[in-house]
Order: sequence, then structure tokens, then C-alpha cells
Amino acid sequence: MFLIGQYDSPFVRRVAIALRLYGLAFEHRPWSTFGDADKIAPYNPLRRVPTLVLDDGEALIESMIILDYLDELVGEGKAMLPRNGTERRRHLRICALASGLGDKAVSLLYERVLRKEQLALWVERCQAQIGDVLKVLEAERAKVTTPYWLGMRIGHADIAVACVVRFTREAHPQLFDASRYPALSGHAERCEGLAPFKEIVQPLAPPKG
Repeated sequence: MFLIGQYDSPFVRRVAIALRLYGLAFEHRPWSTFGDADKIAPYNPLRRVPTLVLDDGEALIESMIILDYLDELVGEGKAMLPRNGTERRRHLRICALASGLGDKAVSLLYERVLRKEQLALWVERCQAQIGDVLKVLEAERAKVTTPYWLGMRIGHADIAVACVVRFTREAHPQLFDASRYPALSGHAERCEGLAPFKEIVQPLAPPKG
């Protein structure tokens, strides 16, 4: 199977890191949604990443759908998300908040680099959403006494948060002050110290308007 997308995307990166942690072999096709949209289109008409193309040609789109498939593939004992119950919903909530933060951070970046005149109302709204989600994630992480959200082993929530924290720091350094978010900063540093995070990383290279 092969994964489409560049690793400066927090969504592509989280999928690639999960694949590596699961020990699943994959090829990487670092196609850009801007420069390589025509290459992506046959696999994903939305021309979005990540897109994971399976050995039989089936293309999975959206990071949560891809990760759900990977969890099913490796089995319940190895999956990085509980299959049911309160714990599953709690971790899905963290994943959803992290994904939403990533969406807003990407939107705000595109607003800055692709528009000659930024829409102030949209910028303010994105900044408020980013700030509020960071506060909630900081409070949630500060309550966790184990190394990871799932306990002693890493899970999808951990990966998602670490990836979006890195992206937000690089794309909008003025919006992420480590002193304001010590729990999130510590979490990100712990994850970034792991081998898959060190291997699967790419400096931010935003599109040019």
C-alpha cells in the first residue's frame, strides 16, 4: 500500500507514524495538494491528503477513517484506540479536538499565504478557535498522570496532538507560547523523542500565492 501526502501535514504525518508504530510496510508518495493535484485525483476526487491506497487498489480517505482501518487490521490487542466504551469516546474526543485544531491552523496558514488581503473576521475566528482548543487540550493533558493519554502506551490521541502542536508552532509561532501550555509542550517533546516521530517529519513548506 502507499500513502499520499507530504509529512508537513499533521494529518498525513499522524497516519504515517501510526503505520510505522504498527510495523506495517508502506510506500510514501509525497504529492502536494497544490502542485500534484492531478496525480491525487484518480485516487481521491477531493484531491486531499492523506489518502491511503491499499494493495487491492481501494483508496481510503480522511485520517480517522484510515486509522480505523489500521486498527482493525492489526487487531484489538495492538490497536491504539479502545474498540468501545467510555475510554474510546474520551480518546475520540481528544482526536476530534486535535483534528479541528489542525484544520483551523491550516486554514489560517492558507489565509496568510494565499490571499493578498486577509479577511480580518475569518482570521480572528480561526485564532479564537485555535486558542480555545489549546486551552482545553492543555487542561485535559494536565489531568493525565500517565506518560500517554491511554496510559503507559502511545495512542492515536497522543500522535494527533503531538503532530498538530508541531504544525501550529511552525505555522503560527505567535499563537503557541510554550510557557502557557506546559503540559502540551511536554507531551509533544515526549512524542517527538520517539524514533517514528524523528523519522517521519518534514519542515513546513506552505504553498505560495
